[in-house]
Amino acid sequence: MLQIAVTGKPNVGKSSFFNSATSSSVEMANYPFTTIDANKAVAHVISECPCKELNVTCNPRNSICIDGKRLLPVELIDVAGLVPGAHEGKGLGNQFLDDLMQAKVLIHVIDASGSTDAEGQSVEAGSHDPLDDIEFLEDEIVMWMYGILNRNWVRLVRKIEAEKLDIAKVIFDQLSGTGITLEDIIEAKRKVNPDYTKWEKEDFMELIRNILHIAKPMLIVANKADLPTAEENIKRMQEKYPYVIPASAESEIALVKAAESGLIRYTPGDSDFEILEKDKLSDNQLKALEYIRTNILEKYGGTGIQTALNEAIFGLLNMIVVYPVQDEHKYTDQKGNVLPDGILVPKGAVPKELAYLVHSDIGDNFMHAVDARKNMRIAADYELQDKDVISIVTRG
Repeated sequence: MLQIAVTGKPNVGKSSFFNSATSSSVEMANYPFTTIDANKAVAHVISECPCKELNVTCNPRNSICIDGKRLLPVELIDVAGLVPGAHEGKGLGNQFLDDLMQAKVLIHVIDASGSTDAEGQSVEAGSHDPLDDIEFLEDEIVMWMYGILNRNWVRLVRKIEAEKLDIAKVIFDQLSGTGITLEDIIEAKRKVNPDYTKWEKEDFMELIRNILHIAKPMLIVANKADLPTAEENIKRMQEKYPYVIPASAESEIALVKAAESGLIRYTPGDSDFEILEKDKLSDNQLKALEYIRTNILEKYGGTGIQTALNEAIFGLLNMIVVYPVQDEHKYTDQKGNVLPDGILVPKGAVPKELAYLVHSDIGDNFMHAVDARKNMRIAADYELQDKDVISIVTRG
């Protein structure tokens, strides 16, 4: 599963976001990997399932289909709390940065209302600038990576010169275990001074920021968006940063609980809810629901939780969903399951890459692929499209 790291300073609603994202997709007591460990759990991103278009009833194995919506599992990592000096090991700094580097994409939960200071202590709403918190996270990661690269740099430069080594490969080796690829470093290096023997601290910082933006893109969740002091701050965030999602994790939790109790009809990601049992709701509960409807759903089009998950995977990581099958006529696997698996693949992937994602043996024995919709063989360099149904033909 793709991994998303959820981070933020204390008291911004990070845990509320994590809990709402991992419990609201669907109730699945028998679903594997629902709880992975104390700080990891499964959430779901949602995509249109081809079942309605193909007029079939699907039998998902690795995912869930609810009324034509395919819920695909992703792993959320609830990263240890962020504190100033994390790159120096303060607080749970080392654990924080190790957890962060496991993920492909970062969700940074911010208190958009400005009611928590840099340490996460409660202050008067609007008195703290949440934009400082956004820069703070990136600065901590950059300083941590700078410490790794700068530690032995003089010795490494001598070795590179003496042994005619590739500078990108050397940096890659230094950053092993961070999930950063050699290709990420090669791309990031193009934008800095090519003469690495003259790199100063500023050059390192520029290189590291380039690497982070490529290898660990960050989405900002502007939480507590329903509070009066949040609106202006959200506008400022959206003017400065490309991926900012207004959100209210507490509202999502309240709606999901009400839906589970049968009081309302609500599905995560919806822009509204329907009250089913008005006589069972107290005046305070009705007022609370109306407050959520007015200040979150009508204002921002949803609570932001599902939007954030989808944007992280389909937006920042530019993933699509492809459905591999064995029988291109019935859209089934070898056991007769219809559209059994939805696979998240990078946009631009080709059929052989899909084959390896399904199973290494299938990739090793790949011959060609068939577009099941058109019942037509596709070229080896065909770029897979979102919601493609693909039959993979292997040797033997």
